[in-house]
This record gives sequence, C-alpha cells and structure tokens, in this order.
Amino acid sequence: MTRARVVAVANQKGGVGKTTTSVNLAASLAAQKKRVLLVDMDPQGNACSGLGVFAAPEEKTLYHVLLSQAEMADVWRETAVPGLFLTPSNTQLSGAEVELVSEMARETRLKRSLNKVLDRFDVILLDCPPSLGILTVNALTAADGVLIPLQCEYYALEGLSHLMKTIDLIRGNLNERLELDGILLTMFDARNNLAHQVVEEVRQHLPGKVCETIIPRNVRLSEAPSHGKPGILYDVGSRGVQAYIALAEELAKRWNLQPAASAQAPQA
Repeated sequence: MTRARVVAVANQKGGVGKTTTSVNLAASLAAQKKRVLLVDMDPQGNACSGLGVFAAPEEKTLYHVLLSQAEMADVWRETAVPGLFLTPSNTQLSGAEVELVSEMARETRLKRSLNKVLDRFDVILLDCPPSLGILTVNALTAADGVLIPLQCEYYALEGLSHLMKTIDLIRGNLNERLELDGILLTMFDARNNLAHQVVEEVRQHLPGKVCETIIPRNVRLSEAPSHGKPGILYDVGSRGVQAYIALAEELAKRWNLQPAASAQAPQA
C-alpha cells in the first residue's frame, strides 16, 4: 500500500511564492494522475482563493481538525482539478495559535490527523503561513520533507539560515525523518543581472539542494488567483505554468511517485 509523501512548503518571509507554488505544484501533480491533498495552513486562506474553494462560516475547516473537532477526511473539498483536494482554512485558524498553547502534544496535532489518510493520497502539500509559529511547526512535524521557495532578489538568503536552524531543531526534537526536499528559486527575471547572480550564489551556498526548475516572474501566474483558478486551468501555455509542470515532473521523480490508476476521489 502506498503512503503519501507529505511536503511542507515553507519560508517565514512573505511574498516569496509559497502559495503560488503550493497551488500550482498541487494542480500540476494532479494533472499527472497523482492523488493530491493541499492543506491550507495560512489563516489568510490564499490557497483557497487560488483554487476558488471557500468554506462557509458554518463549515468545518482545518481549525476544527487541529482542535480535534473534526477529522481531516470530513473537511477536505474537491476542486476543479480532478484528483486535487483542498483542506480549507479561514481567519478562524489564527485563533488556533492561541488555543493550542496550553494543549498537550500541540506540535503533533496535524501529524496525527494526517496519519489517518496517508494511504489515500500520493502527495500531501502543506501551504505554511509566513511565520515560524505553531502552525508551521505542526507542518514541519508532520512532513517528510520541506520545499523552500526563495525569491530571486538581493536579500534572498537573508532569513534562510533561521529557517534551516528551525528545520534542524524540528529534526532533532520532533521529526527525525524531516528532509530538505529542495530550495525552489522563484520570481526569476532573466533580464535582470542580479537575478542571475542570486541563482549562482544560492547554488554555491547550497550545492545539490536547489531544484533544477526555476520559476520565472510571470503575469499569467499572478492573474490566475483572481479568477479562482490554478495556472493549468487559466493559461496552461504560459511560461510560469509550464515551469510548475516541469517542477512537478522533477519532484515526482525525486520522490519516486508511481502514477495513480485514477485521479478520482480517494477511497476510504
């Protein structure tokens, strides 16, 4: 029986392309007939916006899962991409940070809920908030690997050492199997000499850790969320979307993912 690869998409800096990566990588993997669950761990709910899936006020969300008021399988929703399912969140989730402070084993709440559904997916992606609080710690504790989007700008490496130390702490205390699945360079502008310098610098600092695929700065990728669609449904031919399709192929090989027989609903 297959077991899902659980991957946290994380960086405590905002505006580096975490949600764009989470949504478009998830959709591209599903297009390759993988069964994919995307968990929106950001109280802003941007992954929900990017897929056009919103939870009504009375509906259960990730907040209820983390507080043991619902099961993950009762919360996820189908998306417009066959084989891609989304666990939604909303601003309620910000309250979980406070409410979990006094709870026992609060760092493993997400892990315990995901353990019950690992055999129903090929990949589970965790779209983390731009912080290193309890939500991101839950994601890193539940994950097999972490994918770090890094913007191709001057301060790209600033803060990365802090995140790497956090990953080491999680590995040493909560999740010894946690791996670095890769540094993903995003928002690359080929006309900008500085962007090329950043690529070289990151590859020199982290040899063997940087994804081959580089995500270009792309208007169509930026427009897609306002239409509630992932890139492959908005403009599959755009350079940005094609880059995420290539990334999905690169990571599927790295993770040794086998094609699913069907991209339909995960079986109970």
